[in-house]
Amino acid sequence: MTVTVKVAEAKTHLSELLARVEAGEDFIIARGNDPVARLVAMDERRQRLTAIEALRALRAQAKPVTHQEIQEWKQEGRR
Repeated sequence: MTVTVKVAEAKTHLSELLARVEAGEDFIIARGNDPVARLVAMDERRQRLTAIEALRALRAQAKPVTHQEIQEWKQEGRR
């Protein structure tokens, strides 16, 4: 479960929040009621970045869609 903390609380309790993040929790830091940042463990962030890079590599290998293919897909929905 993600816990939301205000900026002032995050500044006051940063060491405690970091220890809890290391234990597996994550936090949203909010200014007023507006979320502005997410505090997560680096490993989780690194895994997300690795997944994004893998997706980008797959997209780079994909062949472009032709105008004819797009028209055929549009027609499939009408049959």
